[in-house]
Amino acid sequence: MIQSAIVVFDIDGVVRDVGNSYRRALADTVEYLTAGAFRPSQQDIDGLKSEGIWNNDWEASQEFVYRYFEAQELADRAAIADSTQAIVTPDPAGRGGVTVDYDRLVAFFQSRYRGTDPMHWNGYICEEPLLLEPDYLKLLTKAGIQWGFFSGATRGSATYVLEKRLGLQAPVLIAMEDAPGKPDPTGLFKTVQQLDTANANPPVLYVGDTVADMYTVQRARNQEAGRSWIAVGVLPPHVQITEERSQDYLATLEKAGADVVFWNVQELTPDKIWKLLEIQRQ
Repeated sequence: MIQSAIVVFDIDGVVRDVGNSYRRALADTVEYLTAGAFRPSQQDIDGLKSEGIWNNDWEASQEFVYRYFEAQELADRAAIADSTQAIVTPDPAGRGGVTVDYDRLVAFFQSRYRGTDPMHWNGYICEEPLLLEPDYLKLLTKAGIQWGFFSGATRGSATYVLEKRLGLQAPVLIAMEDAPGKPDPTGLFKTVQQLDTANANPPVLYVGDTVADMYTVQRARNQEAGRSWIAVGVLPPHVQITEERSQDYLATLEKAGADVVFWNVQELTPDKIWKLLEIQRQ
């Protein structure tokens, strides 16, 4: 019987529902930077993220903007500059004939997500429903399972949900500022290193909701084959509105390497963790 394990959680779509916060800010940003001509839907965002390299929503916003202009035969450059406060500017050498000021894109995005008050956030982040409860984490601890978080969210955003919303006390967290973006597994390795203080080399389960999360586990296996790695997928709430979308998204995660997929993170109980690890050992 396996005596120990480590579970590392992604945050967005796993710990909190970001369908009406991060994703809404992404859509707002793209809509603004295309002068109202294009607003990506949830399906559009899923399609981009299924490519496995757009875990960062700021970069995803920029990519949507560039792809929009690449698809246009002609664009009114003056109107673009006027309507976006020069965040997008005409540039014959740029993608789609434009250049995006990334820093100002980020600032616009954050004005929607965090809000307009830098000291007391009042943006979409304040409205995010939680997808797990502190008692679930206590259950893992009681079972001898260590846990931590590796997320592409900023440290401020991640800390807000983990400490202010969930009431956790300085949990192990590797955030955007601490490691390269997924699917690079460096952040996952850093999280595990902080949890595996005894160098006992226990198996690791990484729980995420995107293709990039599943790819991260695949790369971790390739780089550290001496440890057992399990990719646990979770269906984010925005795909659960219909059975068809749920099954399509489930299939996408499985194709990307998910060993198992749940509808909610709290379905990953200690008993299921031990069973998954026993199956992998066989």
